Amino acid sequence: MSDPGSSPAALSTAEPSTAEPSTADPQTTEPQTTDRERSCPSDSSGLGALLDRFFNVTRRGSSVKTEILAGIATFLAGMYIIVVNPAVLSDAGIPFSAALSATVVISSLSSLAMALYARNPILVAPGMGMNALFTYTLVLGAGLSWEVALGCVFWSGVMFAVLAMFNVREAIIDAIPASLRYAITCGIGLFITFIGFKNAGFIVASPATLVSLGHLDALLVTFLAGLIITAVLVIRGFNGALILGIAATTLLALPLGRLWGDEVVVVWQGLAAWPDFSALGKVDVLGALKVAYLPFIFVMLFTNFFDALSCFMALSESAGLKDANGNPRNLKRSMTVDAFASMIAAPLGTSAAQTFIESGAGVAQGGRTGLVALVIAALFLPFLFLSPLLSLVPGIATSPALVLVGLFMMAPIGKIDWSRFEDAFPAFLAIILMPLTYSITLGIAFGFMSFVLIKLATGKADQIKPAMWVSAVLSAIMLATAQ
Repeated sequence: MSDPGSSPAALSTAEPSTAEPSTADPQTTEPQTTDRERSCPSDSSGLGALLDRFFNVTRRGSSVKTEILAGIATFLAGMYIIVVNPAVLSDAGIPFSAALSATVVISSLSSLAMALYARNPILVAPGMGMNALFTYTLVLGAGLSWEVALGCVFWSGVMFAVLAMFNVREAIIDAIPASLRYAITCGIGLFITFIGFKNAGFIVASPATLVSLGHLDALLVTFLAGLIITAVLVIRGFNGALILGIAATTLLALPLGRLWGDEVVVVWQGLAAWPDFSALGKVDVLGALKVAYLPFIFVMLFTNFFDALSCFMALSESAGLKDANGNPRNLKRSMTVDAFASMIAAPLGTSAAQTFIESGAGVAQGGRTGLVALVIAALFLPFLFLSPLLSLVPGIATSPALVLVGLFMMAPIGKIDWSRFEDAFPAFLAIILMPLTYSITLGIAFGFMSFVLIKLATGKADQIKPAMWVSAVLSAIMLATAQ
Protein backbone atom coordinates (compact mmCIF):
# COMPACT_ATOMS: atom_id res chain seq x y z
CA MET A 1 0.00 0.00 0.00
CA SER A 2 3.05 2.24 0.03
CA ASP A 3 2.91 3.06 -3.67
CA PRO A 4 0.36 5.06 -5.64
CA GLY A 5 -0.65 2.00 -7.55
CA SER A 6 -1.70 -0.22 -4.69
CA SER A 7 -2.77 2.44 -2.23
CA PRO A 8 -5.72 3.88 -4.15
CA ALA A 9 -6.92 0.47 -5.20
CA ALA A 10 -6.80 -0.80 -1.66
CA LEU A 11 -8.31 2.19 0.06
CA SER A 12 -10.85 3.67 -2.35
CA THR A 13 -13.24 0.77 -1.95
CA ALA A 14 -13.99 1.52 1.68
CA GLU A 15 -17.68 2.17 2.30
CA PRO A 16 -18.38 5.43 4.16
CA SER A 17 -19.84 4.77 7.55
CA THR A 18 -23.43 5.74 8.21
CA ALA A 19 -23.27 5.16 11.94
CA GLU A 20 -24.85 7.77 14.18
CA PRO A 21 -22.33 10.33 15.41
CA SER A 22 -21.25 10.11 19.00
CA THR A 23 -22.50 12.70 21.44
CA ALA A 24 -18.90 13.31 22.46
CA ASP A 25 -17.11 16.17 20.77
CA PRO A 26 -15.02 14.54 18.02
CA GLN A 27 -12.62 17.47 17.99
CA THR A 28 -11.63 17.26 21.63
CA THR A 29 -11.88 13.53 22.27
CA GLU A 30 -8.41 11.96 22.24
CA PRO A 31 -7.83 8.38 21.09
CA GLN A 32 -7.30 5.94 23.91
CA THR A 33 -3.62 5.74 24.80
CA THR A 34 -2.26 2.24 24.36
CA ASP A 35 0.62 0.63 26.25
CA ARG A 36 2.71 0.90 23.08
CA GLU A 37 2.06 4.63 22.86
CA ARG A 38 2.95 5.20 26.53
CA SER A 39 6.15 3.21 26.14
CA CYS A 40 7.52 5.29 23.24
CA PRO A 41 10.27 7.60 24.45
CA SER A 42 10.35 11.30 23.63
CA ASP A 43 13.15 13.82 23.65
CA SER A 44 12.73 16.50 26.29
CA SER A 45 14.15 19.44 24.34
CA GLY A 46 14.76 20.77 20.85
CA LEU A 47 12.65 21.10 17.72
CA GLY A 48 11.89 17.38 17.71
CA ALA A 49 10.44 17.59 21.20
CA LEU A 50 8.36 20.64 20.24
CA LEU A 51 6.90 18.83 17.23
CA ASP A 52 6.36 15.72 19.33
CA ARG A 53 4.36 17.62 21.92
CA PHE A 54 2.37 19.70 19.44
CA PHE A 55 1.30 16.76 17.27
CA ASN A 56 1.18 14.14 20.08
CA VAL A 57 3.56 12.02 18.02
CA THR A 58 4.71 9.72 20.81
CA ARG A 59 1.20 9.29 22.18
CA ARG A 60 0.08 8.07 18.78
CA GLY A 61 2.76 5.39 18.77
CA SER A 62 5.00 7.08 16.22
CA SER A 63 8.22 9.13 16.19
CA VAL A 64 9.29 12.39 14.60
CA LYS A 65 11.62 10.51 12.23
CA THR A 66 8.83 8.15 11.17
CA GLU A 67 6.45 11.06 10.56
CA ILE A 68 8.99 12.90 8.40
CA LEU A 69 9.69 9.80 6.30
CA ALA A 70 5.95 9.21 5.96
CA GLY A 71 5.49 12.78 4.76
CA ILE A 72 8.16 12.26 2.11
CA ALA A 73 6.51 9.00 1.01
CA THR A 74 3.11 10.65 0.61
CA PHE A 75 4.61 13.60 -1.25
CA LEU A 76 6.38 11.28 -3.69
CA ALA A 77 3.15 9.36 -4.25
CA GLY A 78 1.11 12.50 -4.96
CA MET A 79 3.56 15.02 -6.43
CA TYR A 80 2.59 14.04 -9.97
CA ILE A 81 -0.28 16.51 -9.53
CA ILE A 82 2.23 19.39 -9.76
CA VAL A 83 2.70 18.56 -13.45
CA VAL A 84 -0.54 16.79 -14.37
CA ASN A 85 -2.97 19.38 -12.99
CA PRO A 86 -1.49 22.32 -14.95
CA ALA A 87 -1.41 20.12 -18.05
CA VAL A 88 -5.15 19.44 -17.71
CA LEU A 89 -6.09 23.02 -16.80
CA SER A 90 -4.08 24.45 -19.68
CA ASP A 91 -6.56 22.72 -22.01
CA ALA A 92 -9.19 25.00 -20.44
CA GLY A 93 -7.13 28.09 -21.26
CA ILE A 94 -5.39 28.71 -17.94
CA PRO A 95 -1.67 29.34 -18.60
CA PHE A 96 0.47 26.37 -17.58
CA SER A 97 2.75 28.41 -15.33
CA ALA A 98 -0.22 30.12 -13.63
CA ALA A 99 -1.95 26.79 -13.05
CA LEU A 100 1.28 25.32 -11.68
CA SER A 101 1.71 28.20 -9.21
CA ALA A 102 -1.90 27.85 -8.09
CA THR A 103 -1.50 24.08 -7.73
CA VAL A 104 1.59 24.40 -5.55
CA VAL A 105 0.14 27.17 -3.35
CA ILE A 106 -3.21 25.46 -2.72
CA SER A 107 -1.52 22.11 -2.07
CA SER A 108 0.87 23.64 0.45
CA LEU A 109 -1.74 25.80 2.21
CA SER A 110 -4.36 23.05 2.38
CA SER A 111 -1.93 20.43 3.65
CA LEU A 112 -0.70 22.96 6.22
CA ALA A 113 -4.29 23.49 7.38
CA MET A 114 -4.73 19.72 7.61
CA ALA A 115 -1.57 19.59 9.73
CA LEU A 116 -2.32 22.40 12.14
CA TYR A 117 -6.12 22.31 12.39
CA ALA A 118 -7.22 18.73 11.73
CA ARG A 119 -3.92 17.13 12.86
CA ASN A 120 -4.27 14.28 10.35
CA PRO A 121 -1.57 12.77 8.07
CA ILE A 122 -3.38 13.67 4.86
CA LEU A 123 -2.37 15.36 1.63
CA VAL A 124 -4.81 17.89 0.16
CA ALA A 125 -4.26 19.04 -3.44
CA PRO A 126 -6.20 19.68 -6.68
CA GLY A 127 -7.81 16.37 -7.45
CA MET A 128 -7.96 14.25 -10.55
CA GLY A 129 -11.57 14.02 -11.61
CA MET A 130 -12.29 17.53 -10.40
CA ASN A 131 -9.83 19.02 -12.89
CA ALA A 132 -11.26 16.81 -15.65
CA LEU A 133 -14.78 17.94 -14.75
CA PHE A 134 -13.62 21.56 -14.78
CA THR A 135 -11.79 21.41 -18.12
CA TYR A 136 -13.59 18.88 -20.28
CA THR A 137 -17.17 19.21 -19.02
CA LEU A 138 -17.61 22.83 -17.92
CA VAL A 139 -15.20 24.69 -20.20
CA LEU A 140 -14.77 22.57 -23.34
CA GLY A 141 -18.11 20.77 -23.07
CA ALA A 142 -20.61 23.38 -21.81
CA GLY A 143 -18.72 26.37 -23.19
CA LEU A 144 -18.18 28.23 -19.91
CA SER A 145 -15.20 30.53 -19.68
CA TRP A 146 -12.57 29.28 -17.26
CA GLU A 147 -13.27 32.31 -15.07
CA VAL A 148 -16.95 31.36 -14.71
CA ALA A 149 -15.99 27.72 -14.20
CA LEU A 150 -13.77 28.86 -11.31
CA GLY A 151 -16.84 30.62 -9.93
CA CYS A 152 -18.69 27.29 -9.95
CA VAL A 153 -15.74 25.78 -8.08
CA PHE A 154 -16.01 28.56 -5.48
CA TRP A 155 -19.73 28.12 -4.86
CA SER A 156 -19.39 24.34 -4.60
CA GLY A 157 -16.77 24.99 -1.92
CA VAL A 158 -19.13 27.31 -0.06
CA MET A 159 -21.84 24.66 -0.08
CA PHE A 160 -19.31 22.05 1.03
CA ALA A 161 -18.34 24.29 3.95
CA VAL A 162 -21.99 24.60 5.01
CA LEU A 163 -22.42 20.81 4.93
CA ALA A 164 -19.22 20.33 6.93
CA MET A 165 -20.21 22.98 9.46
CA PHE A 166 -23.60 21.45 10.20
CA ASN A 167 -22.26 17.89 10.13
CA VAL A 168 -25.03 16.47 7.92
CA ARG A 169 -22.85 13.85 6.25
CA GLU A 170 -24.88 10.88 7.54
CA ALA A 171 -28.14 12.15 6.01
CA ILE A 172 -26.52 12.79 2.63
CA ILE A 173 -24.72 9.44 2.56
CA ASP A 174 -27.96 7.65 3.32
CA ALA A 175 -29.77 9.39 0.45
CA ILE A 176 -27.40 8.37 -2.38
CA PRO A 177 -27.37 4.60 -3.07
CA ALA A 178 -23.98 2.95 -2.66
CA SER A 179 -24.12 1.52 -6.18
CA LEU A 180 -24.25 5.02 -7.66
CA ARG A 181 -21.44 6.29 -5.44
CA TYR A 182 -19.20 3.44 -6.61
CA ALA A 183 -20.31 3.92 -10.21
CA ILE A 184 -19.44 7.62 -10.24
CA THR A 185 -15.90 6.91 -9.04
CA CYS A 186 -15.48 4.23 -11.71
CA GLY A 187 -16.98 6.41 -14.44
CA ILE A 188 -14.63 9.27 -13.64
CA GLY A 189 -11.77 6.78 -13.76
CA LEU A 190 -12.75 5.61 -17.26
CA PHE A 191 -13.13 9.22 -18.34
CA ILE A 192 -9.65 10.16 -17.08
CA THR A 193 -8.17 7.10 -18.82
CA PHE A 194 -9.91 8.09 -22.06
CA ILE A 195 -8.41 11.59 -21.77
CA GLY A 196 -4.97 10.08 -21.24
CA PHE A 197 -5.25 7.97 -24.38
CA LYS A 198 -6.64 10.90 -26.38
CA ASN A 199 -3.92 13.32 -25.26
CA ALA A 200 -1.28 10.80 -26.29
CA GLY A 201 -2.81 10.32 -29.73
CA PHE A 202 -3.49 6.65 -28.97
CA ILE A 203 -7.20 7.27 -29.61
CA VAL A 204 -8.15 9.68 -32.41
CA ALA A 205 -11.35 10.85 -34.06
CA SER A 206 -12.66 8.86 -37.00
CA PRO A 207 -15.50 9.88 -39.36
CA ALA A 208 -16.36 6.22 -39.94
CA THR A 209 -16.25 4.82 -36.39
CA LEU A 210 -16.23 8.00 -34.23
CA VAL A 211 -12.94 6.92 -32.60
CA SER A 212 -10.05 4.80 -33.80
CA LEU A 213 -6.49 3.80 -32.97
CA GLY A 214 -3.96 6.51 -33.75
CA HIS A 215 -1.16 6.17 -36.27
CA LEU A 216 1.76 4.20 -34.87
CA ASP A 217 4.41 6.89 -35.18
CA ALA A 218 7.38 7.92 -33.03
CA LEU A 219 5.15 9.90 -30.66
CA LEU A 220 2.81 6.99 -30.01
CA VAL A 221 5.66 4.51 -29.56
CA THR A 222 7.16 6.83 -26.93
CA PHE A 223 3.84 7.01 -25.08
CA LEU A 224 3.42 3.22 -25.10
CA ALA A 225 6.97 2.76 -23.80
CA GLY A 226 6.30 5.28 -21.05
CA LEU A 227 3.02 3.56 -20.14
CA ILE A 228 4.74 0.18 -19.76
CA ILE A 229 7.59 1.68 -17.72
CA THR A 230 5.14 3.45 -15.40
CA ALA A 231 3.02 0.32 -14.99
CA VAL A 232 6.11 -1.73 -14.10
CA LEU A 233 7.17 0.90 -11.52
CA VAL A 234 3.73 0.70 -9.94
CA ILE A 235 3.76 -3.09 -9.90
CA ARG A 236 7.23 -3.15 -8.36
CA GLY A 237 6.01 -0.88 -5.57
CA PHE A 238 8.26 2.15 -6.11
CA ASN A 239 7.42 5.22 -4.04
CA GLY A 240 6.54 7.98 -6.48
CA ALA A 241 5.96 5.54 -9.33
CA LEU A 242 3.80 7.98 -11.30
CA ILE A 243 6.24 10.89 -11.09
CA LEU A 244 9.12 8.53 -11.97
CA GLY A 245 7.10 7.37 -14.97
CA ILE A 246 6.51 10.98 -16.03
CA ALA A 247 10.25 11.69 -15.78
CA ALA A 248 11.16 8.52 -17.70
CA THR A 249 8.69 9.27 -20.51
CA THR A 250 10.02 12.83 -20.77
CA LEU A 251 13.55 11.46 -21.20
CA LEU A 252 12.32 9.05 -23.85
CA ALA A 253 10.71 11.98 -25.67
CA LEU A 254 13.93 14.02 -25.85
CA PRO A 255 15.01 12.53 -29.24
CA LEU A 256 11.59 13.26 -30.80
CA GLY A 257 12.05 15.81 -33.56
CA ARG A 258 15.81 15.70 -33.09
CA LEU A 259 16.89 12.14 -33.88
CA TRP A 260 13.57 10.66 -34.98
CA GLY A 261 9.96 11.71 -35.52
CA ASP A 262 8.62 14.91 -37.06
CA GLU A 263 7.81 16.99 -33.98
CA VAL A 264 9.97 18.41 -31.20
CA VAL A 265 7.99 17.85 -27.99
CA VAL A 266 10.56 18.59 -25.28
CA VAL A 267 11.74 22.21 -25.36
CA TRP A 268 14.07 23.76 -22.78
CA GLN A 269 12.61 27.02 -21.41
CA GLY A 270 14.87 27.56 -18.42
CA LEU A 271 15.35 26.19 -14.93
CA ALA A 272 13.57 28.59 -12.58
CA ALA A 273 11.40 31.69 -12.58
CA TRP A 274 9.29 33.73 -10.25
CA PRO A 275 5.81 32.31 -9.64
CA ASP A 276 3.12 33.21 -12.15
CA PHE A 277 0.04 34.54 -10.39
CA SER A 278 -1.69 35.80 -13.53
CA ALA A 279 -4.77 33.68 -12.76
CA LEU A 280 -5.02 35.01 -9.20
CA GLY A 281 -8.39 36.64 -8.53
CA LYS A 282 -9.76 35.92 -12.03
CA VAL A 283 -12.65 33.88 -10.60
CA ASP A 284 -16.06 35.15 -11.78
CA VAL A 285 -18.12 34.61 -8.64
CA LEU A 286 -21.21 36.50 -9.79
CA GLY A 287 -21.12 35.10 -13.32
CA ALA A 288 -21.44 31.58 -11.91
CA LEU A 289 -24.73 32.46 -10.17
CA LYS A 290 -27.03 31.32 -12.94
CA VAL A 291 -29.74 28.69 -12.67
CA ALA A 292 -28.25 26.88 -15.65
CA TYR A 293 -24.99 26.41 -13.76
CA LEU A 294 -26.55 24.95 -10.60
CA PRO A 295 -26.22 21.34 -11.82
CA PHE A 296 -22.51 21.88 -12.44
CA ILE A 297 -22.05 23.29 -8.94
CA PHE A 298 -24.02 20.39 -7.50
CA VAL A 299 -21.95 17.78 -9.36
CA MET A 300 -18.73 19.38 -8.12
CA LEU A 301 -20.09 19.42 -4.58
CA PHE A 302 -21.27 15.83 -4.78
CA THR A 303 -18.02 14.52 -6.24
CA ASN A 304 -15.76 16.40 -3.84
CA PHE A 305 -17.87 15.62 -0.76
CA PHE A 306 -18.01 11.88 -1.33
CA ASP A 307 -14.38 11.62 -2.43
CA ALA A 308 -13.30 13.36 0.77
CA LEU A 309 -15.56 11.32 3.02
CA SER A 310 -14.61 8.01 1.41
CA CYS A 311 -10.92 8.86 1.71
CA PHE A 312 -11.17 9.79 5.39
CA MET A 313 -13.12 6.62 6.16
CA ALA A 314 -10.67 4.42 4.26
CA LEU A 315 -7.58 5.91 5.89
CA SER A 316 -9.08 5.76 9.38
CA GLU A 317 -9.90 2.08 8.93
CA SER A 318 -6.53 1.12 7.48
CA ALA A 319 -4.41 3.02 10.03
CA GLY A 320 -6.61 3.12 13.11
CA LEU A 321 -6.98 6.90 12.92
CA LYS A 322 -10.00 6.90 15.23
CA ASP A 323 -11.05 8.64 18.39
CA ALA A 324 -12.05 6.94 21.65
CA ASN A 325 -15.57 6.34 20.29
CA GLY A 326 -14.38 4.56 17.15
CA ASN A 327 -15.18 7.45 14.81
CA PRO A 328 -12.63 8.75 12.26
CA ARG A 329 -10.33 11.13 14.09
CA ASN A 330 -11.23 14.79 13.70
CA LEU A 331 -13.52 14.03 10.77
CA LYS A 332 -15.46 17.28 11.01
CA ARG A 333 -12.27 19.34 11.06
CA SER A 334 -10.81 17.36 8.17
CA MET A 335 -13.96 17.89 6.10
CA THR A 336 -13.82 21.61 6.96
CA VAL A 337 -10.25 21.78 5.68
CA ASP A 338 -11.32 20.08 2.46
CA ALA A 339 -14.14 22.63 2.03
CA PHE A 340 -11.73 25.48 2.77
CA ALA A 341 -9.37 24.10 0.12
CA SER A 342 -12.16 24.05 -2.48
CA MET A 343 -13.14 27.65 -1.77
CA ILE A 344 -9.66 29.17 -1.93
CA ALA A 345 -8.62 27.07 -4.94
CA ALA A 346 -10.89 29.10 -7.24
CA PRO A 347 -9.47 32.57 -6.37
CA LEU A 348 -5.96 31.13 -6.77
CA GLY A 349 -6.79 29.89 -10.27
CA THR A 350 -7.21 26.13 -10.08
CA SER A 351 -9.94 23.50 -9.83
CA ALA A 352 -11.04 22.24 -6.44
CA ALA A 353 -8.54 20.71 -4.06
CA GLN A 354 -9.47 17.53 -2.25
CA THR A 355 -8.15 14.77 -0.03
CA PHE A 356 -5.70 12.46 -1.80
CA ILE A 357 -6.00 8.71 -1.35
CA GLU A 358 -2.25 8.66 -1.99
CA SER A 359 -2.02 9.67 1.69
CA GLY A 360 -2.16 5.92 2.22
CA ALA A 361 1.50 5.77 1.16
CA GLY A 362 2.54 7.74 4.24
CA VAL A 363 0.14 5.87 6.49
CA ALA A 364 1.71 2.61 5.34
CA GLN A 365 5.10 4.04 6.39
CA GLY A 366 3.77 4.58 9.92
CA GLY A 367 2.55 8.18 9.65
CA ARG A 368 -0.14 8.92 12.21
CA THR A 369 -0.21 12.67 12.92
CA GLY A 370 -0.45 16.10 11.35
CA LEU A 371 3.35 16.28 11.24
CA VAL A 372 3.13 14.19 8.05
CA ALA A 373 0.95 16.87 6.43
CA LEU A 374 3.33 19.59 7.67
CA VAL A 375 6.23 17.90 5.88
CA ILE A 376 4.12 17.58 2.72
CA ALA A 377 3.24 21.29 2.82
CA ALA A 378 6.93 22.23 3.06
CA LEU A 379 7.97 19.91 0.21
CA PHE A 380 5.58 21.54 -2.25
CA LEU A 381 6.98 25.06 -1.87
CA PRO A 382 10.26 24.77 -3.86
CA PHE A 383 8.29 23.79 -6.97
CA LEU A 384 6.68 27.23 -6.93
CA PHE A 385 9.83 28.51 -8.65
CA LEU A 386 10.36 25.65 -11.12
CA SER A 387 7.63 26.22 -13.69
CA PRO A 388 10.09 26.58 -16.65
CA LEU A 389 11.73 23.26 -15.77
CA LEU A 390 8.39 21.49 -15.29
CA SER A 391 7.05 22.90 -18.56
CA LEU A 392 9.53 20.55 -20.23
CA VAL A 393 7.10 17.71 -19.56
CA PRO A 394 5.11 17.03 -22.77
CA GLY A 395 1.55 15.77 -22.95
CA ILE A 396 2.62 12.24 -23.81
CA ALA A 397 4.60 12.11 -20.54
CA THR A 398 1.59 12.92 -18.35
CA SER A 399 -0.73 10.65 -20.35
CA PRO A 400 0.52 7.37 -18.76
CA ALA A 401 -0.22 8.83 -15.32
CA LEU A 402 -3.76 9.71 -16.43
CA VAL A 403 -4.34 6.19 -17.75
CA LEU A 404 -3.16 4.58 -14.51
CA VAL A 405 -5.04 7.00 -12.23
CA GLY A 406 -8.14 5.91 -14.10
CA LEU A 407 -7.22 2.30 -13.38
CA PHE A 408 -6.88 3.03 -9.66
CA MET A 409 -10.32 4.64 -9.62
CA MET A 410 -11.93 1.51 -11.09
CA ALA A 411 -11.36 -0.44 -7.85
CA PRO A 412 -14.94 0.00 -6.46
CA ILE A 413 -16.56 -1.66 -9.50
CA GLY A 414 -16.52 -5.03 -7.75
CA LYS A 415 -18.64 -3.63 -4.90
CA ILE A 416 -21.61 -2.93 -7.19
CA ASP A 417 -24.27 -5.65 -6.96
CA TRP A 418 -24.65 -6.45 -10.65
CA SER A 419 -27.25 -9.14 -9.89
CA ARG A 420 -29.79 -6.46 -8.84
CA PHE A 421 -30.78 -4.93 -12.17
CA GLU A 422 -32.61 -2.00 -10.58
CA ASP A 423 -29.28 -0.93 -9.02
CA ALA A 424 -26.99 -2.16 -11.78
CA PHE A 425 -28.72 -0.28 -14.62
CA PRO A 426 -28.32 3.27 -13.20
CA ALA A 427 -24.76 2.40 -12.15
CA PHE A 428 -23.93 1.12 -15.62
CA LEU A 429 -25.33 4.25 -17.28
CA ALA A 430 -23.28 6.49 -15.00
CA ILE A 431 -20.09 4.54 -15.71
CA ILE A 432 -20.38 4.13 -19.46
CA LEU A 433 -21.84 7.53 -20.37
CA MET A 434 -19.06 9.58 -18.81
CA PRO A 435 -16.44 8.55 -21.39
CA LEU A 436 -18.94 8.09 -24.23
CA THR A 437 -20.47 11.58 -23.83
CA TYR A 438 -17.13 13.09 -22.76
CA SER A 439 -18.93 14.53 -19.74
CA ILE A 440 -18.81 13.59 -16.07
CA THR A 441 -21.93 15.68 -15.44
CA LEU A 442 -24.03 13.86 -18.06
CA GLY A 443 -23.00 10.46 -16.70
CA ILE A 444 -24.05 11.43 -13.18
CA ALA A 445 -27.28 13.03 -14.44
CA PHE A 446 -28.43 9.95 -16.34
CA GLY A 447 -27.46 7.74 -13.40
CA PHE A 448 -29.59 9.78 -10.99
CA MET A 449 -32.56 10.16 -13.28
CA SER A 450 -32.65 6.49 -14.27
CA PHE A 451 -32.52 5.47 -10.60
CA VAL A 452 -35.54 7.64 -9.75
CA LEU A 453 -37.53 6.56 -12.82
CA ILE A 454 -36.89 2.86 -12.20
CA LYS A 455 -37.98 3.14 -8.56
CA LEU A 456 -41.14 4.96 -9.64
CA ALA A 457 -41.93 2.44 -12.38
CA THR A 458 -41.48 -0.53 -10.04
CA GLY A 459 -43.64 0.93 -7.26
CA LYS A 460 -40.71 1.65 -4.93
CA ALA A 461 -41.01 5.41 -4.67
CA ASP A 462 -40.65 5.14 -0.90
CA GLN A 463 -36.98 4.19 -1.46
CA ILE A 464 -36.23 7.56 -3.06
CA LYS A 465 -34.82 9.96 -0.48
CA PRO A 466 -35.37 13.74 -0.75
CA ALA A 467 -31.76 14.36 -1.82
CA MET A 468 -32.23 11.96 -4.75
CA TRP A 469 -35.40 13.78 -5.85
CA VAL A 470 -33.45 17.05 -5.82
CA SER A 471 -30.57 15.43 -7.71
CA ALA A 472 -32.88 14.08 -10.40
CA VAL A 473 -34.65 17.42 -10.85
CA LEU A 474 -31.33 19.28 -11.13
CA SER A 475 -30.17 16.69 -13.67
CA ALA A 476 -33.30 17.18 -15.75
CA ILE A 477 -32.85 20.97 -15.65
CA MET A 478 -29.27 20.62 -16.78
CA LEU A 479 -30.22 18.38 -19.71
CA ALA A 480 -33.04 20.73 -20.74
CA THR A 481 -30.84 23.83 -20.66
CA ALA A 482 -27.90 22.08 -22.36
CA GLN A 483 -29.86 21.28 -25.53
